Amino acid sequence: MPPLIIAIAELFGTALWFTPNAVLHDLQVLWSLRTADLGWLTGAVQGGFLLGTLTIGLQGLADRLDASRLFAACCLLGALSNALLPWAGGLWGAVTLRVITGMCLAGIYPVGMKLMVGWTPGRTGLGLALLVGMLVLGTALPHGLRAFSELPGAGMSWRIGILGASGLALLAGILVWRLGEAPDVQAAKSHASATATSRLIGIQAFHIKDFRRAASAYFGHMWELYTLWALLPLMLLTALPDLSTMPLALGAFGLIAIGGPACWLGGWLSQSLSSRRVAQLGLAGSATCCALYPLLTWLPTPLLIAFLALWSALAVVDSPQFSALSAAACPTTIVGSALTLQNAIGFAVSMLSLLVLIPLWQWLGSWLAWLLLPGPLFGLWCLSVRRRLSTASPADTSQ
Repeated sequence: MPPLIIAIAELFGTALWFTPNAVLHDLQVLWSLRTADLGWLTGAVQGGFLLGTLTIGLQGLADRLDASRLFAACCLLGALSNALLPWAGGLWGAVTLRVITGMCLAGIYPVGMKLMVGWTPGRTGLGLALLVGMLVLGTALPHGLRAFSELPGAGMSWRIGILGASGLALLAGILVWRLGEAPDVQAAKSHASATATSRLIGIQAFHIKDFRRAASAYFGHMWELYTLWALLPLMLLTALPDLSTMPLALGAFGLIAIGGPACWLGGWLSQSLSSRRVAQLGLAGSATCCALYPLLTWLPTPLLIAFLALWSALAVVDSPQFSALSAAACPTTIVGSALTLQNAIGFAVSMLSLLVLIPLWQWLGSWLAWLLLPGPLFGLWCLSVRRRLSTASPADTSQ
């Protein structure tokens, strides 16, 4: 039951991340924004998240403080900053609020992973797969909302939608506050040394060889993942250039949302194959798709869409397993800070990939997939047999 509560709270809490995507047009009309201004609204929460994860990771807040209380406080503050968005008064007020919301999300997503690790001893890969699967469904949600808004008679006040997301975040904070941290984690904290409670403890994880390897593989994975998600609607539109808004949005929603069940399948497989094996399979599969996609654009449309769905699933099936391997390599007293710092760096890698690669689509088209390929290949090298991890998550010891 605690893992399910954390996963549901993670989905509710991260709803704050995506709500503006469904109301950008309304904000544009309300504040007379230019199209170029909308990038500030979507980018502000990303920058806030990066700033927040660096702060939490470097200061060791997820381990020095009660993680459940930190999660709940971030849900409360994030819900407030999100709810104030309709009354921001203009672009820069909204950008400020979105930066604050992004910083709060840094205390929800990575800290939620820390809580899940504590509540799933022996089943870390499975627990994190449940959590990340929920996050993937949340990532797909804006496309689903866009499609829903196009249905006749389905319109609703965009203010109600934003306030509803804030309400979900408040509920997430209440759920985790009542749950608290796992008893074993609380016991470890009470016996922690002075070093374990110091600042910059997240950096200490990089002195651990197995953590470096798992984290580095995750960074390669992040070079591909978010850029692929951003490209999927463009790939779909290339295959079906006559698609209208609603079927395009539904198609993009489906292609991204398939990653949720893929994460859950990967978590189940990790119990028998190990997290490292699942991560390797995911990286190898997505690398193969990167290499093949430019050569398969001639396929009949149904087969090409099925290929894109397979690629999307393979690109994310390994995501929770990197965190499982990283958590297993660290002492309990620094897991939260280590995962948060790993998340911060990985997110910075994804932002760099998005900024560098997405503009190239108009010139390279499908061949852009080959520029995603170095990410999963690097991840595979980090997890290669000759460099195999000496430590796996408790349920992942079958190497």
